[in-house]
Amino acid sequence: MRLVMASANPHKVAEIAAILTSVGDETLEVLPRPADLADVVEDGETLLDNARLKAVAVCEHSGAASVADDTGLEVDALGGAPGVRSARYSEDVEGEGNATDATNLAKLLAELSAGGHDDVATRTARFRTVALVRFLDGREVRADGVVEGHIAHDPTGNAGFGYDPVFIPAEGDGRSFAEMTDEEKNAISHRGRAFRQLATLLAATP
Repeated sequence: MRLVMASANPHKVAEIAAILTSVGDETLEVLPRPADLADVVEDGETLLDNARLKAVAVCEHSGAASVADDTGLEVDALGGAPGVRSARYSEDVEGEGNATDATNLAKLLAELSAGGHDDVATRTARFRTVALVRFLDGREVRADGVVEGHIAHDPTGNAGFGYDPVFIPAEGDGRSFAEMTDEEKNAISHRGRAFRQLATLLAATP
């Protein structure tokens, strides 16, 4: 089976490819996102909506089955924000501002500080991933992954990407995702869980 990646983020691509090719069907081949495909507007109301938008666009453009995902960080003290807007959290209301990992992370920490959420008990959060494969005939295979944890006061670690430097998984040993090796992170992460489940489902898909 060949799957064309929807993500253009090199960190995510490497992470997803490693998980998919290590579980399930050994003949699974993961191909890069077509270079000539324009960015997909991720304006869905849910993670599933955005994953589907990307998967459909890549499937139609490439003429092959595609794999996409969308991930959100849900912080309880912020009412579940940034959630589906995690990648665009620091943009303004018009969608401008060139949100980056650094600006998103800075806004998150500032919002928690402004709200007086200093105790670990008030900084609980979770990462949630929806992974989706779209086939040319319209069939879909979906999997979900969640990991609970809390938001640290300061970033630590140089690995990972996005909010990894401030997310401390509850099932870990106190280190942030950005302090873990790829293998350690994938073993307990939201994305690892979603794509391992997806690989298992694909292995049973005709």
